[in-house]
Amino acid sequence: MKILCVSDTVMQKMENAAHLRRRYHDVELLLSCGDMPAWYLEYITSVLNIPLFYVRGNHDQNYDHHPPGGENLHRRIKRYQGLTFYGLEGSIRYNDSAVQYSEFEYTGMVMRAALPLLLLRWQRGYSVDVLATHAPPFQIHDASDYPHRGLKAFRRFLEWYRPRYMLHGHVHTYDRRTVIETQYHGTCVMNINPVTLVEVEKI
Repeated sequence: MKILCVSDTVMQKMENAAHLRRRYHDVELLLSCGDMPAWYLEYITSVLNIPLFYVRGNHDQNYDHHPPGGENLHRRIKRYQGLTFYGLEGSIRYNDSAVQYSEFEYTGMVMRAALPLLLLRWQRGYSVDVLATHAPPFQIHDASDYPHRGLKAFRRFLEWYRPRYMLHGHVHTYDRRTVIETQYHGTCVMNINPVTLVEVEKI
């Protein structure tokens, strides 16, 4: 399945219908890893006529009143076209804004997912095909400033549940030397910011 992934930055070329249809005509799903305006996501899905899965970023407080038309993956398992998805929203708490959580709160979320995800891993060797988050794991694609520090709880998620892919945003990739893909305990961790086309095979 070809998945068009976006996060953090509105790209002018993605507002061009001709470009979208020419470049992404065979995409089957739009996945947002957060900090994206609802209108932007809705425009892409309407032009390509594909569904939207998303997690909120730490700047997506307005989704409470104007959510994009799609499936919020936060703490939910969703199945689509033979693939399974799970999501965890937000970033490390660094101020009083919404959609931010402490390490303790994230650890609680990861532990509460144990029953369904460990059952899936026991059945097939991995839990879900795609884990979608906004923030990265600790010391994998994260940054040195506190707001962009990765989550230790996400590393535990990868160690315990072994998703095939982890797709995240939050950390900008302006420098081409930035590492954007890392293997960790069998999971392919990818920073998809701002636009990445990911092909996930069904197994």
